[in-house]
Amino acid sequence: MVLLAAGALLALVLQSRHDIDREARNRSVAVAETFAHQLGLQPALKTSDPSTVLQPLAEQTRKAAGVDFIVVMDTNGIRYSHPQPDRIGKRFVGTIEPSLQGKVHTESVEGPLGKEIQAVVPVKDANGEVVALVSAGLTVENVTGALDRQLPVILLAIATGLALATVGTWLISRRLRRQTHGLGTQEMTRMYEHHDAVLHAVREGVVITDGDGQLLLANDEAKRLLGLPENAEGRPIGDVPGLERRMADLLLSGREATDEVIGSGDRLLVVNQRPTHPRGRPEGAVVTIRDSTEMQILTTRAETARRRLKLLYDAGGDIGTTLDVVRTAEELAAVAVPRFADFVTVDLADQVIDGDEPAPGADMRRTAISGIRSDHPLYPVGRLIDFLPSTPQARGYGTGRAELVPDLSQAPGWQAQDPPRARAIVDYGIHSLIAAPLMARGVVLGVVNFWRSQKHEPFDEDELSLAEELVARAAVSMDNARRYTREHALAVTLQRSLLPRALPEQSAMDVAHFYLPAQSGVGGDWFDVIPLPGSRVALVVGDVVGHGLHAAATMGRLRTAVHNFSSLDLPPDEILARLDDLVQRIDHDHNGDADDADGGGVLGATCLYAVYDPVSQRCTMARAGHLPPLLVAPDGSTEIVELPAGPPLGLGGMPFETAELELAEGSQLVLYTDGLVEERTRDIGEGLELLRAALSHPDRDPHDSCRAVLDMMLPARPTDDVALLIARTRTLGPDRVAQWDVPFEPSAVGAMRSVAAKKLDEWDLTELGFAAELILSELITNALRHGSEPVRVRLLRDHNLTCEVWDGSSTAPHLRYAATTDEGGRGLFLVAQLSEHWGTRYTPDGKVIWAELALPGTPGGEAVLSAFLDVDPL
Repeated sequence: MVLLAAGALLALVLQSRHDIDREARNRSVAVAETFAHQLGLQPALKTSDPSTVLQPLAEQTRKAAGVDFIVVMDTNGIRYSHPQPDRIGKRFVGTIEPSLQGKVHTESVEGPLGKEIQAVVPVKDANGEVVALVSAGLTVENVTGALDRQLPVILLAIATGLALATVGTWLISRRLRRQTHGLGTQEMTRMYEHHDAVLHAVREGVVITDGDGQLLLANDEAKRLLGLPENAEGRPIGDVPGLERRMADLLLSGREATDEVIGSGDRLLVVNQRPTHPRGRPEGAVVTIRDSTEMQILTTRAETARRRLKLLYDAGGDIGTTLDVVRTAEELAAVAVPRFADFVTVDLADQVIDGDEPAPGADMRRTAISGIRSDHPLYPVGRLIDFLPSTPQARGYGTGRAELVPDLSQAPGWQAQDPPRARAIVDYGIHSLIAAPLMARGVVLGVVNFWRSQKHEPFDEDELSLAEELVARAAVSMDNARRYTREHALAVTLQRSLLPRALPEQSAMDVAHFYLPAQSGVGGDWFDVIPLPGSRVALVVGDVVGHGLHAAATMGRLRTAVHNFSSLDLPPDEILARLDDLVQRIDHDHNGDADDADGGGVLGATCLYAVYDPVSQRCTMARAGHLPPLLVAPDGSTEIVELPAGPPLGLGGMPFETAELELAEGSQLVLYTDGLVEERTRDIGEGLELLRAALSHPDRDPHDSCRAVLDMMLPARPTDDVALLIARTRTLGPDRVAQWDVPFEPSAVGAMRSVAAKKLDEWDLTELGFAAELILSELITNALRHGSEPVRVRLLRDHNLTCEVWDGSSTAPHLRYAATTDEGGRGLFLVAQLSEHWGTRYTPDGKVIWAELALPGTPGGEAVLSAFLDVDPL
């Protein structure tokens, strides 16, 4: 009756809500259509201020019609009327598109008056065009008021019905109880027969005992399960023959028991016992018994299958966590101990560890061991094993099929590999073996050996299948690790071959460097130290976005380009501009190549280029999207160099700017890539502060500073390449530099030769006097004849002797071969023959022509004069 009443109430509520909603919609549509067809509506719409006419008319109609609002709006939804005047002129809340098409639309929306049920109807002119819209509706609060008024009446009716039903039920129950007391003998006998038939037919034993410990009842199933005689009923429990002692103790105790397992012969019985309380006090117990022997066997098998599935599931997550061959082998060995085997050894072909394809043969190296004990006699890790053809390992490696050896003591083929060690293994207690080959893509990578010692039973065929499945899953991870090792080694080899192996000899700076490729693959970071004419040196650090062979190859191309551009002795901003053009051409070439499926263009690259002059102690630098360098002063203070930030290479369209610093002797210039300061656990600002803290020790040399930075900041597993370059400045003092201003007249050539010869005598470089005088004579003559004032001469004694002639002209000379009849044109040819290198560099005030001579005692220093004497006669 309660359910019927609840259902009736729910139906009434739903019906009432449906009727109210329908009524609200009908009233809204009727009022809106009525107002839309009023004769004065369309004339009012054509006035300059329709709201003046429509607002009073709408309010009057709304109050008369009993709705909550009537809104007149234009075709854009802008209101002309509203019960709240401040809403006039604002956009209507609701859907007007269907009404703009001439349809009547009703909906429930959240409007200015609350949740509303509204209707929108079109206002059409004589041509049928929609010129305005009218909306009318009711708020939900007012709509549901009728239901709230009806609900008490409905609840009262339901309560009255429930009261009447309760009284009727009580009367009927009393009558039925009175009638049951008059049940006849035949009916009672039939009920007892039915009860007895059911009791003995069920497949569950039932035993009833009284409070005195007598067996009152045992059905046929209980007698079968407990082995009771036919006359067991009515006898004391302790005197019943064939009853197990533990079962008798349980029956005599009268305690509660739930699913208690008791053995009875070769059966496992599940027993439930509950005391009975017929008159409010314990007077016996009811016991149910069921046979769970077969269920126990099935449960054991299911548990075994569950453990094996759990092992395979865990293997999928625990094996192959890294792309390292040795680590993958260790994970494979660890996951199977002790859940599947007592000891596991993994033997891999030697080539697999290095990432190569395995060669034919059975020579394998023991890569991993895991066991329940560490004092086992198995081959140790690292041992190279040449398995004999008679061993299961060699056969499995050759055929790709797993082999089961149930009894190692009866396996002569296995024992022939190493008889003394085989005896030690058997004496240790290891008695069974499964040798499963690691096969991936049809290639056998090695063999996994599963050894058993604690369980007396040998491995069986089901466990052989499990071992094959486990090894097959691990083989995929092993092959992935092998292929990654090979590709990573190739990329690292390529990248290291593209990076400088040793820094060139130069006197301008003491330099320390460090490079570490990312753990996930090599990238495109690079650094360089490039000697320049005039004892200057260029420092370069760059970064190509991405990882892998493509990034390393791109880095090599950019590094080669930097070397080539540096040989032109261009300023840093022009070097970066030419690199930018090169990257754009590379991208253009790859974008135009339809066969370039891997997108071989440069995804992005940054670079920082700095030139330090040890004579003037000035450093000129520019950067293209790279992090700014750090400057460590001799007193230990550190600062980030305020360097104009140019765009990354390849964007084009924007010039690069240079900055010039004057560095005190002993200052340290630190160049780095973002892999050093950026990390997932910290932002770049925190990384820069750590770098500054690590560098604030002026007493350290660059190598010590490099180690300090790496100890503080280098991540354990870097996700990006790390490149670091630390350079401490030195100066070329006045004792190694000589400079003179040259009068702009031909007679000055002889005077310059004379003073230069004296300076060379002071430097103990008299052997170079002839060549130096000839070179200076030619260069000064060219400057006076083809250049402009001012003209200067400078000699630098460093690893070689540098002769420089400065003038104010930007016209560069070029080498040519003079004809036999030419009177001139052989000067630069003589300079090129006498010097090791010569060239031109431009300055803001003109140009410098320089030539380098090897010092006596150095390679090439004795060949200066002989080279001159070998010149063909003119």
